[in-house]
Amino acid sequence: MDDTRVWDFENSLWTGDAEHYRTLIDDDILMVLPEDPPILGGTEAIEAVIDTPRWTEVTFTAGRIARPQEGLIVVAYTAHAQRDEGHDYVAHCTSTYRRLGPDEWRVVQHQQTPELKVAAA
Repeated sequence: MDDTRVWDFENSLWTGDAEHYRTLIDDDILMVLPEDPPILGGTEAIEAVIDTPRWTEVTFTAGRIARPQEGLIVVAYTAHAQRDEGHDYVAHCTSTYRRLGPDEWRVVQHQQTPELKVAAA
């Protein structure tokens, strides 16, 4: 998967509908999200994300892509996401994809760390 397709794939995970999301997430996924419970796996992770409102827009900054071996892609980035109702969200994220077959990829890991707010001195 080339870099453009990687970023399109990641964008679709944030903005796509529930069915689209479900088709791209591996049954054995592990996630760490800034909510309770913070660590989710498998079906509970898929259902937790599907039950949240989708983002209407997302942009990525500081993006990096690693390909540590054939059929494995790791991405890291800062997400800047918005919802229609004006909710803005910034988080530092990672995702790991594994290839199941030609042009068939699934997310096996995803993590979000909300932007740290540092008080002015």
